[in-house]
Amino acid sequence: MKLFTPSSIGPVELRNRTIRSAAFEGMGNDNDPSPMLRDYHWSVAKGGVGMTTLAYAGICRSALSFKTQLWLRPAIVPALKEITDGIHSFGAKASIQIGHCGNMTHRSTAGGTPVGASTGFNLYSPTFVRGLRKDELKELAVLFGDAVRTARDAGFDCVEVHAGHGYLISQFLSPFTNRRRDEYGGSLDNRMRFMRECMEEVMKAAGNDMGVLVKTNMRDGFKGGLEIDDCLTVAKELQNLGAHALVLSGGFVSKAPMYVMRGEMPIYSMTYYMPQLWLKYGVRWFGRFMIPKSPFKELYFLDDAKVFRRELDLPLVYVGGVVSRENADKVLDGEGFDFIQMGRALLNEPDFVNRMRDDECHRCGCDHVNYCIARMYSREMACHKHLRDLPPAILKEIEKIKQRDENAR
Repeated sequence: MKLFTPSSIGPVELRNRTIRSAAFEGMGNDNDPSPMLRDYHWSVAKGGVGMTTLAYAGICRSALSFKTQLWLRPAIVPALKEITDGIHSFGAKASIQIGHCGNMTHRSTAGGTPVGASTGFNLYSPTFVRGLRKDELKELAVLFGDAVRTARDAGFDCVEVHAGHGYLISQFLSPFTNRRRDEYGGSLDNRMRFMRECMEEVMKAAGNDMGVLVKTNMRDGFKGGLEIDDCLTVAKELQNLGAHALVLSGGFVSKAPMYVMRGEMPIYSMTYYMPQLWLKYGVRWFGRFMIPKSPFKELYFLDDAKVFRRELDLPLVYVGGVVSRENADKVLDGEGFDFIQMGRALLNEPDFVNRMRDDECHRCGCDHVNYCIARMYSREMACHKHLRDLPPAILKEIEKIKQRDENAR
């Protein structure tokens, strides 16, 4: 049984094979760390995880989608160091996900017109988007490297480069968002150029003392996006570029958001916390068309991930529907993956890893109604089972989704 054996990501050894995924916490405060963010990751580290990942940290101002995200810059190093020191004191390693959101933002947050692979309009935000100039791409690649150096100063053991889910690197990779006619567009080889430049800076900055993971798609999850063959080519390129491990995911936040997490988006819960009236009612009216549900099942990415396991040699991190010790053992021992990542399970039970250690039959209590995901766009991520005095309309929506899930089984 591999689950509770140590293993390494590059130069970094983890005490076991579990990683808290870079699921957005929504716990930043004006793009700075908060005591809530600190306490949550400390609780996961204390709960037995091998490594916990602080979610999405923007490499610069234009990389930010929300004020509750982190902006990884020297000014927040002391606060991050407090977090990583605590994580280490509980025996876990600390990672931080670095990235650029591209067109998934607004002028007020990004400090200017949102940028992306190509000029256009992002209906999901909604906002007009300016295509990046070639000189800006070189600058952004350098900022990825700078982010790694800042992460080292803050005490992180690893970084996770976000190259999936329809954020900036993914926007260059996908033909859906990359309509460029220069050397950064056209063929898949050209569309990987920006990723290569970012990874070269990342690996140079990581040196011989930091681990580098990359989150990459196995499919974009919609017609017109990347499919498994092209995504496998991307993964092989990341392996050649020196990545120490790949996190195998899928989906596109502006086109197929629930492909990433599966299940149904609780639209009422999502809009309840939105301060803008136009957005609140717009999403209530049209949200079910913009955010189609994608049925949840345990280990929902496993079939695709096994294709990558057969073709790649580097350590692979499985993410997607790990909710029990049985799931974990199947992925690690049965299918040959090196690590598992979990998000919702560790929100529902921060000590989920210790519970799996103590009980081989343990299954987490998450019911996957996705209230936590609906809430995170406006407030901190939280499991509805941990909250008191939720509005009756939200409780009613949760029960309806649970009933629909039961009927679908």
